[in-house]
Amino acid sequence: MADWVKVAGGLSAITAGSRTTVWGVNAGSAIYHYTNYDGSPWINVPGGLSDIGAAADGTVWGVNSGNRIYRYTGDHDGANPWKGIDGSLVRIDSGSRTNVWGVDSAGGIYRYTNHDAKPWIKIPGSLSDIGAGADGTVWGVNSGNQIYRYTGDQDPSDPWADVAGSLKRIAVGSRTNVWGVDPAGSIYRYTNNDASGANPWVRIPGTATDIAAGADGTVWHLNTAGEIYRYTGDQPS
Repeated sequence: MADWVKVAGGLSAITAGSRTTVWGVNAGSAIYHYTNYDGSPWINVPGGLSDIGAAADGTVWGVNSGNRIYRYTGDHDGANPWKGIDGSLVRIDSGSRTNVWGVDSAGGIYRYTNHDAKPWIKIPGSLSDIGAGADGTVWGVNSGNQIYRYTGDQDPSDPWADVAGSLKRIAVGSRTNVWGVDPAGSIYRYTNNDASGANPWVRIPGTATDIAAGADGTVWHLNTAGEIYRYTGDQPS
């Protein structure tokens, strides 16, 4: 696959805020941070998570198998660099320090208030996966693989615009860097045009179970074997 370069390791979920902010978790809930060096690509970070979301500004959030929520506190406490945040989520993503979203086990959608004492506000709708970008862009997919883009305060009663297509995973780096994986594992990139023919998505070679998109155009994916790939498709071959 000329569009992707394989990176050593094995992960079950991956997130990318930028070229230098890539995190993942493996099937055993171990947490890894990309070293920016493919020769020795991953450093283990203390803790255990089942899903993780990393932003371009260095913000990282995660949830564990018990649906508990954590925010990364970095080097302040090397033994336990995660602060527990009230709530219960199964999926989480962070586009920036102030753009953090999650989905609970019932499909409920939550947005971080930027105030840990009352951390979450419920947003109308139902989703199974969510992606948040550095510029405030948010997309989601539901259990029926329908795709939605957040339209915010334009219509508070229904803040989601339907977008044609069928995806089970979605990743958002910015308004113009949106990627997804369909139920069959095919990889798609958003064309930035909802009305571009019947399908606003262009298929990219490869098959994936999870995908990550950064604000700077960075994209990574994982396949069913947990193998890790970084996108090089925009670079001259």
